[in-house]
Amino acid sequence: MLNGPNLNLLGQREPDVYGSTTLKDLENGLLANAPTGMHLEFYQSNHEGAMIDRIHQLMDQPVDGIVINPGAWTHTSVAIRDALSAVTAPFVEVHISNVHSREAFRHHSYFSDIALAVIAGCGMQGYTFALETLNQHLKG
Repeated sequence: MLNGPNLNLLGQREPDVYGSTTLKDLENGLLANAPTGMHLEFYQSNHEGAMIDRIHQLMDQPVDGIVINPGAWTHTSVAIRDALSAVTAPFVEVHISNVHSREAFRHHSYFSDIALAVIAGCGMQGYTFALETLNQHLKG
């Protein structure tokens, strides 16, 4: 479970857009309700290079799948796209808000065309949908 810039401010930043749930509350809820047998690890960074390094680690410590909310990097980071492309695990792209109903610059994603699925506008429940989608895909 990877979260990009400013997601550490969940519950504080723009509660009218992102709600009042904190990142820690989100993580605890996901741990409590993850599909049976699914092990979750969480990482959040405001630093693009640190996120790229974390994704690179997945090449040596493989995972079955990734859920990523790239935040603002969605619209700017070819480098994170390239890192995700290097990892063989499928990933689901998540956005808490409906990025398509917001500013025009938020309508383009550098990740969507290589993602297993994209979930946007479902609030925090989008993360649960992402885990369920990934779980179904992995069970084949």
